[in-house]
Amino acid sequence: MSRKRRAFDASFKLQVVQMIKEQGLSVTQVCPDLDLGETAVRRWLQQYEAELSGQPGIGKPLTPEQQRIRQLEAELRQLKQDNELLKNRLPGVPRPIGLETRPLH
Repeated sequence: MSRKRRAFDASFKLQVVQMIKEQGLSVTQVCPDLDLGETAVRRWLQQYEAELSGQPGIGKPLTPEQQRIRQLEAELRQLKQDNELLKNRLPGVPRPIGLETRPLH
């Protein structure tokens, strides 16, 4: 019988990782108690370690700092795309509302 795939939010994952790190428990001790797969928990630990070392890690961020960094990076990407769109607009095409009085460089 296969188990249905479950989704866990970042705060739950962070709690599990911190429980392992702070209480000195092993993954094999924690997983049966919380009905979690060892592979997933080990992946969360790797993600956490990567984030602590300043790397983005793989998958969704666990720590609030990394979550905020990812959010800001997404906003920056969007603003850069918007900026390029405005820079490369065709001559004669009116500027978007709100930008009529400011010159584009």
